[in-house]
Amino acid sequence: MKILVHDYAGHAFPASLSRALAARGHEVVHAFAGSLQTPRGDLARRTSDPSSLSFREIPMDPRYPRFKYSFVRRRSMEVRYGRDVAAFVRQWQPQAVISGNTPTETQDPLLRATIEAGGRFYYWVQDFYSLAVDRLLRAKLPLLGPAIGAWYRRLDRSQFRRSAGIVAITEDFAPILASQFGVDPRGIHVEPNWAVIEDLPVRPRDNDWSRAHGLQGRFSFLYSGTIGMKHNPALILEIARRFRDDPQVRVTVISEGIGADWLRREAGTEGLTNLQVLPYQPVAVLPDVLASGDVLLGILEAEAGVFSVPSKTLSYLCAQRPLLMSIPGSNLAAKMTREAEAGLVVEPQDLQGWLTAASRLRDDATERERLGRNARRFAEAHFAIDRIASRFEQILNSTPARTDS
Repeated sequence: MKILVHDYAGHAFPASLSRALAARGHEVVHAFAGSLQTPRGDLARRTSDPSSLSFREIPMDPRYPRFKYSFVRRRSMEVRYGRDVAAFVRQWQPQAVISGNTPTETQDPLLRATIEAGGRFYYWVQDFYSLAVDRLLRAKLPLLGPAIGAWYRRLDRSQFRRSAGIVAITEDFAPILASQFGVDPRGIHVEPNWAVIEDLPVRPRDNDWSRAHGLQGRFSFLYSGTIGMKHNPALILEIARRFRDDPQVRVTVISEGIGADWLRREAGTEGLTNLQVLPYQPVAVLPDVLASGDVLLGILEAEAGVFSVPSKTLSYLCAQRPLLMSIPGSNLAAKMTREAEAGLVVEPQDLQGWLTAASRLRDDATERERLGRNARRFAEAHFAIDRIASRFEQILNSTPARTDS
């Protein structure tokens, strides 16, 4: 089968799906957007990859990171990108397209082009873009916001209706799809996200990366990932404040963009020398990066609720390190952390609980070791790519494939 896996963000785990599907004999193109400011996976062919796999970077306006938080400028770039992806679909004519992490107005031309080419489109629901836009614009534009938000919701509803199938990353999305968008539950396939555990071996705490960044012999709180509108970087700053008089504690943030810039400025203003902010690191050193943390941090605002599931949590689980999460209890990442007994979870508004949990983990090495072992055990039990690829194949085979003329 000719399969296009389109992951707008270029994360690691969708690329592992493309590799696994190609290894099963499918002809796979893995497409992603260029110029985004986000953690990336290994998006180039490896010597071990089958010849039936190729990667295609679809150019995005290089000014996109600068205008990421300007709705109008960002929208025009996303629409243009969507047309470019659609042009590739018309040229290559895949039999199936799986597309996720994609803005609503980018997804629409891609879906239309897939249907026009005689293929089947599978909407991979990572979060609800239209609901996020609706909420944001209602706050920013009280008069026009509700009308614009309603239009995005209608567009999403139309895309869900025209899709051959919907892949949701959590059971929690099913009632939202049904009530907000009128989706027939029989067309929803639930497949949780995963981390590429094969690329994330457990590494020693003392490694080349930790030594290069001054973390050897110190206690390390570490955050790696995006800090955007759904995250409150002040929580990370509060940990640096709490331990500013402890010379053994370091807080390391690996991120880029508005949240990382804010943390860097605030740390400089307050003289918090125990907080360092670094750019995104190459995917090849990610195991050493995560191993450099004694505690791995995750944050998500309360209003994100079940709508967004931080993928960094999944990589954290592989590292055999305890997690400290400020995240709504209803979120899948919170449920997963509690189920695995892999860390401590507090509600986003509970600042005192967050700092108390940080101190608890700082002081209890035995508990850290127990939680870390549980985390890795959970990852090994749930992130096997062969089993995941089999389930995606079942989804793709649930409707008859188009035959090429």
